[in-house]
Amino acid sequence: MGELSETRIQEMDGVTIEDVVDQYGEDVWKLVFSYVRHEQAADDLTQEIFIKIYKKIDTFAGHSTLRTWIWRVAINHCKDYLNSWYKRQVFTEEDRHFQMMSSGSSVEGDVIQRDEDRELEEVVLRLPMKYREIIYLYYYEESTIREVSFLLGVKENTVKTRLRKAKQLVKEGLVNE
Repeated sequence: MGELSETRIQEMDGVTIEDVVDQYGEDVWKLVFSYVRHEQAADDLTQEIFIKIYKKIDTFAGHSTLRTWIWRVAINHCKDYLNSWYKRQVFTEEDRHFQMMSSGSSVEGDVIQRDEDRELEEVVLRLPMKYREIIYLYYYEESTIREVSFLLGVKENTVKTRLRKAKQLVKEGLVNE
């Protein structure tokens, strides 16, 4: 199925929750994982997010793209979760990280690339949330400064400042490794 157009979403005829999950499920899971850093929690929260989307799809007014609306729902749900008593009491273990695949042609190159990717991921995941979410949305999701600003509810200049600081912290983290 191709990109769900805004016109199609406004009509919502023929678009099923399965279509939405198929198109956005993996990306939402990655976004959630970038917040919670725990695979089981990311699985559970992603499921909760799509249930919420299913129940609230009639509130989607079409003022943004469906993708942006879904990201906003997911970000808000993650922040609620992180602020909840349950999260603070239950998850205290160190979390596993994304398994990123490299596209190199040699085994040695693949191993080196995976090590570098893993090191970068570890540094990014140790950043404070306000920098981690900027890095994730801007680089991994390839959102524009304007989209990140809208998704996080902060000014574009704040996004730029945080992005600059986040890059500085990542560089320092890589140097200190």
